[in-house]
Parts: sequence; structure tokens; C-alpha cells
Amino acid sequence: MKKNKSIITWLLVCSTLVLTACQHQASSKATRSLIPEGSRIQDTQTGALLTPQQLLNVLNDAPMVIVGEEHTNMAHHEIERWLLQNLQHQRPQGSVLLEMITQDQQPAINEIKQALAAATAMDEPEIQQAIRWNKGWPWPMYGDLVMAGLKGNAPLLSANISRARITEIYQNPDFPPGEHSSQATVRDKISDTITVMHGGNIAPEQLTAMLAIQQHRDRFMARQLLAAPQPALLFIGGYHAAKDVGVPLHIQDLNGQPATVLMLSTEGTPVTAAQADYVWSVPPAKK
Repeated sequence: MKKNKSIITWLLVCSTLVLTACQHQASSKATRSLIPEGSRIQDTQTGALLTPQQLLNVLNDAPMVIVGEEHTNMAHHEIERWLLQNLQHQRPQGSVLLEMITQDQQPAINEIKQALAAATAMDEPEIQQAIRWNKGWPWPMYGDLVMAGLKGNAPLLSANISRARITEIYQNPDFPPGEHSSQATVRDKISDTITVMHGGNIAPEQLTAMLAIQQHRDRFMARQLLAAPQPALLFIGGYHAAKDVGVPLHIQDLNGQPATVLMLSTEGTPVTAAQADYVWSVPPAKK
């Protein structure tokens, strides 16, 4: 059981601006405060650099956008808040999906959204308790994004399987069917990453179980995104977002239209056109 608990912990801890002058001023202030200084946005296909506004214009026309983050990078969370705030200024947001919310939390999320819409007074600790927020996702990093989703007009949707489902897959590993996600090169890449994260010391049966869980999570994320009201915006970990190993492959297996992938990265970390459509890199955090 201790081993199972460590596995679960790892998996849960391991996506044309037309405003009034007042709105433009508020947007500019948000840009200054949330866009990290020295960050840059690049089209991975052409190598062209984009301004934040140019990126918004591109994403504005995308029915589904996947934003991949480094979970521990605060600058990435600030960019995500900026994206959500500014995209919904340009067009009504259809839905927002978060990896940090599991399917069994959805009823509570819906209830809290209704309560906040009815102007019910609730502070953030109360909300965390009501939605059974998983402390493995630090609230100081994710709280602002979650609250923006809860207070927004668009549905806030789960993009992760429950702990019970994770345990079930771990005990009886199987894999979601599909031509693209089942390729040996895909599963080998995921397995290599899991092995590295365990210092190269992982039993074969444990690796198989973790690989199965990773792919079931990606399949669930793909299903949720395809079923979500559009335009849909999905925030997930970078490895889930990657076009060569993650959710986009499962969208292909489900015969869905491709999503636009924006990868948030740290300067010096390579991101290729095979992994994302756009990359927004930030300078390394100061120590």
C-alpha cells in the first residue's frame, strides 16, 4: 500500500483585442504584471517570434487549445492566468479544463460555481475544502487560476482521472486502444521518462503500471477536451501536452480535430515542432 501511495503522489504531482480604453488599460496592466520579463514566444514551424498579442490572435481562432506547463514554474502559472484573462476578453470562453481537478471533484466544482454566481460569500480556504482540493497541487501556484475558472462564465471542467481509478489501473494495468498512442516509439519515450524520474531504479511491472496510468490519463484528457464546449482551453503538464507522446495522439485515436498546442518552457529547454505548435519560454528562476 505504501508503494501505491507513492505512485499516486508522483502521478498527481507529475496548455484581435477590441476593448474600450478602460479595458485596454486593464489588459496592459495585466500584461505587465503577469508576463515574465525576458520571455519569448516562437512559432515552432517557422521559427518566427510572436508578441503576446499576436499569440492571442492565433489562439482566438482555435476551437481547442492545450497549454502545457512545468508544474513548479510560477512564471508559467502567471502566463496561464494572463492567457485566460485576455482570451475571454476577445471572445466568450466555452470551457476551461484543468489537470488539477479530478472527475470525482466535478459535482463539487459545479456547486461552488453556482454558489459564487449567486453571490454567496465564500473565502478561499472554504472553497478549497468544499472542492476537496488536492494539496499536492500548491494553492499559492494554482489558486488564482482555479478562482478565475470558478468565477468565470464558462464551465470549469475536470481533466484528470480519480485516485480510485489510478489505483484500479495500477493493480490491473491495461492500455487504451488506438493506432497512434500505442506505437512502440510513443510508449518507449514515456517509459524512459518514468525511469529517469525514478533514478533508473524501477521494477518492470511497476513501470508497466505507471505507463498504463499515464496513457489512461491522457486518453481521459482527450475525451474531456473533445466533449467540452468550445472554444476550450486545457491546462496540463507539458508531457501530457506534447504532440508526440501525449493528449494530441489520443485525440487522433478518437478521430478528433487537432488541438493547438502551446508549450510553456524554460529558456534552454528545447521544444520542437513535433511537440508543440508554439513555445513560450521564460528565463530560469533566480536563485
